[in-house]
Order: sequence, then structure tokens, then C-alpha cells
Amino acid sequence: MNSGGWKQERDTGAKLGERIISYLIGEYIKIRYRIWMLRKESNESKLHDQDLFRICSEHISPVTCPLALICQIQGPGGSLLNQLFDGHPEIHAHPHELLIGYPEKHHWPRVDLNDRPENWFGILFEDIVSKYNQEGYVQGTEDKETFPFVFIPDLQRKIFLDYMDSVQSITLREVFNAYMTSYFGAWLSNQNYSGEKKYITAFTPRLAMIQENMESFFEIYPEGRLIFIVIDPKSWLRSARRQWPGKYGDVEWAVNQWNESAQATLWNKERYGDSVCLVKFEDLVGKTKAVMRYLAEFLGIEFDNILLAPTFNKFPIRANASLNAEDHGVVNSPLFRERTLTGEELNTIEEISSETYRLVLNEVVRF
Repeated sequence: MNSGGWKQERDTGAKLGERIISYLIGEYIKIRYRIWMLRKESNESKLHDQDLFRICSEHISPVTCPLALICQIQGPGGSLLNQLFDGHPEIHAHPHELLIGYPEKHHWPRVDLNDRPENWFGILFEDIVSKYNQEGYVQGTEDKETFPFVFIPDLQRKIFLDYMDSVQSITLREVFNAYMTSYFGAWLSNQNYSGEKKYITAFTPRLAMIQENMESFFEIYPEGRLIFIVIDPKSWLRSARRQWPGKYGDVEWAVNQWNESAQATLWNKERYGDSVCLVKFEDLVGKTKAVMRYLAEFLGIEFDNILLAPTFNKFPIRANASLNAEDHGVVNSPLFRERTLTGEELNTIEEISSETYRLVLNEVVRF
């Protein structure tokens, strides 16, 4: 290669190298600028969060009223009843299944007062709020109807810790008051936050089947209430099989589960007396007004027509999603569904549950 050609090639390479270096420097500057902007936005976001937390904290109302727990074995009724309480001006209705149980949802959480408040919050925190916050509230896995649910977990944690810092004497009740205050305070889309409340209502299946759970519950909430939904074992099994087809195939095992729940209902009624009431599911959907008038009196709240229609955060909601109801409001179609149990299964149910069911019916409220 002659010297002229070599020089030309060298000049071309130098120019290419300069362009590459210039490009890399430009990209570096862009990246550094983006990083600076992200940090700036992050810091501003933190300032915005701090402002939001401060504003919300200034308008927090302590939630110190007792809990009215809606109890039953898994199945229809519990969620429906809590949706009927939703929106009542004297009620904080917990908007979804109560999931403070630890280590499992059907265990009442044990709180060690010698532990740190951060750990108490970790035990009680219901992480499903993050999912609802992103996707909206959905009543069931097959339900396409969603509702807005704006909830800030970091704000809840701050409210909880600030509440615990403010109390002079730390008790189990104050820990639960702090949690309920933080929950309803961090639920920013709650349309029924203001006003003086007499009860929090919440539903969790199976929680009342364990005696130690209820002993802990009434230790914390001596003025608390239990509302049991009683359902005919035959109707319950049909419903349970529709909702959980793989779980309740063995009729003997399934009815023994129903029996265990019914016996726990009787034990709670005997132990806690007037703090407990039993309502038939069939009455709840067939005689809704009479049942809700009674329950309003049971909780010492004024009867309001809002108690007659299920809602989520005051939005009308389809009742009995587990039974594939398509209409809003209370529907009584579950009472008239086609029989899906064989004669042999009906005989097994009768044999196992008839005596317990008779005893339970003796304790239900008559309408």
C-alpha cells in the first residue's frame, strides 16, 4: 500500500474514532442527565409523599369502636351480610375478608406486647390491599365487576406507628385500635369514613371454630359481637361444591366440617350469651328487612334503608357471587336451586348433622 492510501485510511479511521467517542460521550451525558432527572423526581416524589402523609395524618380520626365479627364456615352469607352493613353511617365495614389472622387467616393473631410496634404491624398487615390497590376490588375470581380501591400501605404503617407513639399505656386493645385506625385512615377512597361509628363489621370464615380465637377476641373486645350465619347443611354442601368443586367431594368429610362449625356456634352462644346472635341464611336472603332491623338493634345502630342492599364502598354490588348471581341486590335464587345431591348423600348428611342442626335451630332468631 502506498503512503497516500495509508494516510487516507488513517484519516478515515481517526474520524470514525472521533465520531464513536463523541457518540459515547453524548450517550453518557444523556444517561447521566436521565439519572439526575430520576433522582430529582424521586426526591420530589418523596417530598410529595411526605406532604400527602402529613395532610392525611392531620385528618385521621381514631377508630376505637369494637369489632362485630361475622362468622360461619366457608360459604354464602358472610360476605353478603357485611356488604349490607357497608355504607351505614354508624359502621366501619371492613371492605374485604378480614385477613389479620396469623400465621393463618383462621388464627386470631397473637401479639406480644414486649415486641416492637413494627413487628405488630407486620403481623396484622393485610397484604391483599396492594393487589386491590393496583387492580381494583373484585368480589370473586369469576366476577368481572371491579371497584376502585385507593390504599397506601406506607401511609398505613406511618399512621399505625404514630398512633402507638401517642398512647400512654400500651395494651392489646390499643394495638388493635392502632391497626383499625391505620387501615381506615390509609384507605383514601373510603366514602364512609366520617361520622361517629359504633362498630367495625368484618367477615372471616372459620375463625370462630377455635375456642382460643374467641377467648382472645373477647379479651380485646369485651363489648364485641359475634353474628353467626346458619345454613342448612344440604344447601351449604351444594353451594360449597359449586365454589370449591375439588374440596368437598367426600360428603362425610364435608358434613363433619359443617358439624364442627355448628358445634362451635353453640359453644360460643353458651359461653358469650347476649354478645352472640344466630341468623339463618335463608332468612337473610328471604326476609332481609326483618333480619337487618334485628341486627341494627343488636348493634345499637339506627335502622337505615342502606342496610337492605349490598354495596362495596357504597357502590351497588352483585350479591352471592359464589352462587353466580347476575343481579345487584339481595337475591333469593339460592333458596330454590335444583337439587344436586344423590339420595345416598342426602341420607349421609341427615345421619351426621340432624341432631346438631336441631340444636342450632333452637338458638337462631325467629322472624
